[in-house]
Amino acid sequence: MAVDYLVIVVYLAGMLAMGWWGMRRAKSKSEFLVAGRRLGPAMYSGTMAAIVLGGASTIGGVGLGYQYGLSGAWMVFTIGLGLLALSVFFSARIARLKVYTVSEMLDLRYGGRAGVISGLVMWAYTLMLAVTSTIAYATIFDVLFDMNRTLAIVLGGSIVVAYSTLGGMWSITLTDMVQFVVKTIGVLLLLLPVAVVKAGGFSEMKAQLPTEYFDPLGIGGETIFTYVLIYTFGMLIGQDIWQRVFTARSDRTARWGGTVAGTYCLAYAVAGAVIGTAAKVLYPNLASADDAFATIVKDELPMGVRGLVLAAALAAVMSTSSGALIACATVANNDIWARLRGIVPTEGEQHDEVKGNRAFILLMGLAVIATAIALNDVVQALTVAYNLLVGGLLVPILGGLLWKRGTAQGALASVAVGGLAVIGLMAAYGILANEPVYYGLLASLAAYVVVSLATRPTDAAVLAAWRERLAGRAPEPGTSSETVSEQVPAAQ
Repeated sequence: MAVDYLVIVVYLAGMLAMGWWGMRRAKSKSEFLVAGRRLGPAMYSGTMAAIVLGGASTIGGVGLGYQYGLSGAWMVFTIGLGLLALSVFFSARIARLKVYTVSEMLDLRYGGRAGVISGLVMWAYTLMLAVTSTIAYATIFDVLFDMNRTLAIVLGGSIVVAYSTLGGMWSITLTDMVQFVVKTIGVLLLLLPVAVVKAGGFSEMKAQLPTEYFDPLGIGGETIFTYVLIYTFGMLIGQDIWQRVFTARSDRTARWGGTVAGTYCLAYAVAGAVIGTAAKVLYPNLASADDAFATIVKDELPMGVRGLVLAAALAAVMSTSSGALIACATVANNDIWARLRGIVPTEGEQHDEVKGNRAFILLMGLAVIATAIALNDVVQALTVAYNLLVGGLLVPILGGLLWKRGTAQGALASVAVGGLAVIGLMAAYGILANEPVYYGLLASLAAYVVVSLATRPTDAAVLAAWRERLAGRAPEPGTSSETVSEQVPAAQ
């Protein structure tokens, strides 16, 4: 294992070095939070694929393949579908808004009255996403070093917090590109073919396993539908995803780069399910399906290659963790703390804003590590996060982009009713039940439509300014002395 350990240590040291390098580039708020909005197609595609394909997609995706066969690909597959839908239908408009958070988009669209409440919901989602990613370090480091759970979380979390705090989105972008390459080599080019060959090929796999393992819908129609609601729609509205869209240097980059990343996710989904299916042939009696990834890596791969593939799993976890962490800190600072204090940044305060956002990443990182140590049930935490996100924010966000009759009152009612409905239904049916997200989403939609139609339409000046931003004709906030109110007459 000495060579494997060396591979992992070199990989982790490289992550910290890139964090230090990124610090030298992050000199403004735009560079620190959205990489200066300058990423080209190659880097954009790689970093977008890296953030959406985390530990759940890698270790969990193989586990679902072990449990259900090829239909276990559906969870990751719906993530890919969501990313494709976001890229094709919405990414260009989102990128042109030149904002930093989803709540800022809601303020622009509805007139500045939806930000704090939506910010709280988004903060809870990004915090739980970062926590669940951080917990995954315990599994990986246990395989690598037989390490205590708490120590593993502190070690992995500290490395992510360090490079994220140093260089912000520039550091995360650079590390994500490395993580994307490592995942591609480790999972797609090494583990996938080795697993299939070790299992005797597809003919032997079919002979050894029940036919339902090769049924594309074997996991069940209701489960697939729930995955679509949670993950496909979740990809459309998550702050961690939108913040990557904001890094694109052009509409074309956001659209086509995201399409490439989404297509990559579909391939990754199938690969994980095939690896899990092969593991079922090789190890039919594992205590937990989630052990399939680590078991096949430890037992079937040669020294050195094993270290690279374990580094790929670590890369998957770190990419999601760092993306969720900077999203959580951005929302906490820009959507909650700054609004509560009534701060309106000016152009001369940009460098100070870098310091402020850096401090919030460190603070949120410490909170994530502490919460991850205290929390045991990862699946429940992640389910709560996605249920609140989809049930509370999907309707007002997509409604704002697609329906001009939607109002601020309708958006606030949608967030409140949807969020409370999800919480109440989870208490009644159980956290892992499907009903909370189904009925919560319907309640959110009903509240949005009814209240919007019952209240006065959004002010024409607000909608005019909104259309200017959607068209990319308004300057990014902070690049001039104009405020939004000063831009409204020009938009008319």
